[in-house]
This record gives sequence, C-alpha cells and structure tokens, in this order.
Amino acid sequence: MFQVVRSDSRGAADHGWLKAKHTFSFANYHNPEMMNFGPLRVINEDRIDPSQGFGTHPHKDMEIVTYIIDGALEHKDSMGNGSVIQAGDVQRMTAGTGVFHSEFNHSADQSVHLLQIWILPRESSLQPGYEQQHFTRGDKLNQWRLVASSDGRDSSMTVHQAVDLYASVLEPGSELAHSFAKGHSGYLQIVAGSVAANGEKLEAGDGVAIHEVDSLAISAISDAEAILFDMG
Repeated sequence: MFQVVRSDSRGAADHGWLKAKHTFSFANYHNPEMMNFGPLRVINEDRIDPSQGFGTHPHKDMEIVTYIIDGALEHKDSMGNGSVIQAGDVQRMTAGTGVFHSEFNHSADQSVHLLQIWILPRESSLQPGYEQQHFTRGDKLNQWRLVASSDGRDSSMTVHQAVDLYASVLEPGSELAHSFAKGHSGYLQIVAGSVAANGEKLEAGDGVAIHEVDSLAISAISDAEAILFDMG
C-alpha cells in the first residue's frame, strides 16, 4: 500500500489566530477513515499569529512531538520546563500520567509555523518527560537524520513507542532511499517543496501512508523538506 494523502484532503480549521490542517481526525474534524495510522495519531500543521497561542491545558498518555518549521514557539509546562523552540528545533514531551502545558507564538510580529505530532505510547501511565534538540540544516541536508527513536540512538530523542522519526532537507536533484524492515510501516510527510516518492509527485502538505512496501525512493524536484516515520 502506498496511499497518498493530498494536502487539500486534510481537515481544516480557521480560528482567526490559528490556521490548522489535520491529517487525522482531530477536534471538530472527524473522518472515520483517518483516525490514525498505526501508533501515529495526529499530524497537525499549525500556523499561529504573533503573540497568540494555546493557554494552559492538559495531556495524558501521549508522546507529543513538536517540529518547528519557521518562527519560534514559547513553551511552559507543569514539569517546570520553560523554553523557546525555534526553527530547526524538535521537542518531545511524554504526557504519561498527566501534564499541563501552554504554547504561544514568541514573536510579536511574525507567525510561527509548526507540525504537532502525537504518537500513542506503548504503555500507559508513564512518568512525564521532556526533551528538546536542535538539528541544523547541515544535519539534515540530502540525508535522513534520525531525530527521535525508541532507544535514543545516534543522539536522537527518545519516544516510548517502536517509531523512528527522520527529517531531511533536500536540494533539487538530490535522491534519498529508505528500506523498511519486514513488518514495518511508514508515513512520509512533505513539509516544503516538491518531490517524487516512488514515482509519485508530492507537494508541501501531502503525505503517504506506506504498508507492505520494501523501500522508499525520493528525488527532489525543488528545494524540499520532509519527515519520515518508520514504525515497527
């Protein structure tokens, strides 16, 4: 299965200060055919207006990964963490037994553009936890850079699920390959630009659910950015 999810097929929400696209059912968007893909529960593409954001709210039993595309997001949580997450930063929060947090655009004059990703953990009632790392353009240039994994290998962050998350920034004409182990599935999300993936042209916002496919081959048509989930 190589199921393309086009950008314009996603759920959309416009709250004025927040414009969001939902790959999977979320909030007021409900699509029974798009509830999740394996442990991948949410991919929201959010654009938040200057000085706006989400007030303090709870989460429980979820691995929450925030991938900043452009701008800066201010984060505070009940674990005592407070930080500004900027373009190139990736944050992982284990909600576990329960956390409260808030997220606001740190800028008074620039919007922030991000992906918020929810992954179902392999067990409930985990101890809440937090990680944040910066990955430079060079770290990701024309290669898959592991940014999160179940074992934290290769200086990646740790997610409590059998998921490897890779990120790449591609120059036009560059090519990437990825092989899936037997029984693994994948999900590819195009963050920016245009690529061909296993011969299928994909644009920013498009995604692909991959199952029972041995390998993925990507060639960049333009400057592009993509993330890839490899799920056991």
